[in-house]
This record gives sequence, C-alpha cells and structure tokens, in this order.
Amino acid sequence: MSPQLTDNDSKLSWAKIGYHARSIFAVLLSLGILVGGGWWIYDQAYGIYIDWRTEDDYIGEGKDPVQVVIPRGATVTQIGDILTEEGVVKSTRTFRNVAQDSGEADKLQAGRFNLLTELPAQTAFDMLLDPANIERLWVTFPEGTTMAEQFDVIAAETGLSLEEIEKAAEDTSQFPLPDYAKGDLEGFLFPAKYAVGEPPKASDILTTQVKQFSSVASGIGLEGRAAEIGRDPLDVIITASIIAAEVSNPDDQPLVAAVIYNRLDQDMPLQMDSTVHYAVGRSDTVTTTQEERESDSPYNTYANKGLPPGPISNPGETALEAALMPADSDALYFVTVDLDTGETRFAATLEEHNANVALFQEWCQANTGRC
Repeated sequence: MSPQLTDNDSKLSWAKIGYHARSIFAVLLSLGILVGGGWWIYDQAYGIYIDWRTEDDYIGEGKDPVQVVIPRGATVTQIGDILTEEGVVKSTRTFRNVAQDSGEADKLQAGRFNLLTELPAQTAFDMLLDPANIERLWVTFPEGTTMAEQFDVIAAETGLSLEEIEKAAEDTSQFPLPDYAKGDLEGFLFPAKYAVGEPPKASDILTTQVKQFSSVASGIGLEGRAAEIGRDPLDVIITASIIAAEVSNPDDQPLVAAVIYNRLDQDMPLQMDSTVHYAVGRSDTVTTTQEERESDSPYNTYANKGLPPGPISNPGETALEAALMPADSDALYFVTVDLDTGETRFAATLEEHNANVALFQEWCQANTGRC
C-alpha cells in the first residue's frame, strides 16, 4: 500500500485519498481547459486564415464547367476581368498578380477555354496555359463549294449572320488577291479545314482562305505552269472551278480537264451543267432543265461558247493540278453514272456518250429524287 495513502499505522487514510483525488481532478481540469482552449484558438485562427485566404481568391479545385472566350489582343487585366465576370476567379487583381509574378504572362493567348468556376487564380492561370484546355472552333469548306455555299458554312459554324459575312466580303481590296483575280473572291477562297480565332470575324476567315490559295498557288507554280501550257492564270482557275464542281475523284479530274480543253480547242460549247447551276443559283440536283439551259447568263455554257467569265466554285489543289496538267485524252464528253460511287465515264464520240447517259438515266430511275 502506498504510504501516500496510509496513516502511521499503515491503514488507509481517507483524508490523504481525498487530497490526492482533488489534486488529480485539478490537473485534469486544467488540462481539459488547456486542450479545449487550444482547439478553440485553433478553430478561430483557422477561420481567420480562411477569411484572409479567400478574400481575393478561391481555394479548392473549382466547381462547375464553363467555357470562356479570350479575345485577340486582350491584356492580362482584361483577361482577369473576363474570368471574374464568368465566376472563374474571384479577383482580377489576384489573377493579374499571379500572371505577372509567373513571368509567363506573355504566353496567354486568345481562344475558347474549358475551365471551372471558383478556381484559385494560380490554377486558372495554369489552365489557360495548358493547350489541352483550348476548345478549337473549326470551319471546313469542301472542294468545289461556291462562295455563297461557303458563307452558309461560316454562318452555321460560327454563329455569324449572313449579313455580316456578305458585308465583310464587299470590299475585296482588303484581301491579298492576285491581280488576275480582278477583285473577285470566287475561286480564291481555298477549300480546307481552318481553325477560327475567337471571337470569329468574317474578314479574318476570308483573308486566311485567300492567303492559303496564294500559298498553294505559289507551291505548285501556278502562274509559270499556266504560261507553259498557253493559258492565262485566271482561265486555269476557272477551269479548275468547273472540274471541282463536276467531279470530286482526283483520278477523274485530269480527264475532265482534257474534255474542257478539247472542247475549247474544237470551238464546241462546254455544255457543263455546273455552270448553269451557278448561273441560276441552284445546286440541289446534278441535272438541269431545258429552261435553265436557255438562261441568258454569261455563265451558261450551253448558250455561250468558251469559258464562263469567272470561276464557278472554289477549287482545291487536285483540281488546280488537273487544270495545269490535263490527261492525254481525246474525250469530248463525260457523265457520272453512279452518284453514290462517283463512277464517271468518258467518251470521244456522241454515240459512246449517249450509251453512258443511258446508264446514268437507269441509275436515276432506280434512285428516285436523286438526280
């Protein structure tokens, strides 16, 4: 038995037991007050820290997905304003400080970005620098589409109105057209897939297309090769525009070029339905009506000999190459006999051609409404 709990006779001393119990209780009570107070102080301090930390910034990993468009030429402050308005960051000042302190503010670029709301400014800045978060706006123009058809594509893919696009195309002096284009965009809006800057601007899209035409034309030596075959560069573009509108198979295009040049050399009217379609502004069928073929438009190659006065579509590189290097063929006629496969047959005589036309008519009868 501990002497601290007994009297001189080695018997339990309740007085000593009470004393020590009170002492232990006092210690436990003091410890409890200290621990409890510590948690209270910690809780208060943490609350103050959070209030300070979130006064001009968010913490965490963000909340809801949001797309944000950063326009061309936006400053760091303007980008911060946009992010703040979209609920991505809490403070323009904090975002600007993060960007400037990083030494990489000059790497911020225009575009459409996939972000989250309520992001820390540092996280938002890092996400803007990550290409994986860029949502590209693409516009694709198929080969052989007219300028009007391309305008429809631009409107559908970018949200720009046709009025905006048509107005942007009115002043062609702003575009880097070659002199032989004679101020006409038709034929020089190169068909391809383009990444469009945000927010989209019609004149920028058209300028990019014209520049791409110039690049391709230079790459294939269009002007020099046109002179070698005795053709004006514009005539090559017009011929290529007919080729692109008539057939899409690159293997057939040089043969169509041969037909066009053979008919021109023999002073025969071209009689291309694609030029009539352009004249009457219709492209919903591959055939033409008698009334349409009697149109007095200079683009009607049934009524007028020679090439039309300008391109009827915007040709791609294969059509341009075909116009510069036609097949060695005496063909004067061609017809696509199967619109699904694109099978096209060529003939040197009218008799052969009529037999091919009969095949086409059979296909049309078996595919009502397609021709």
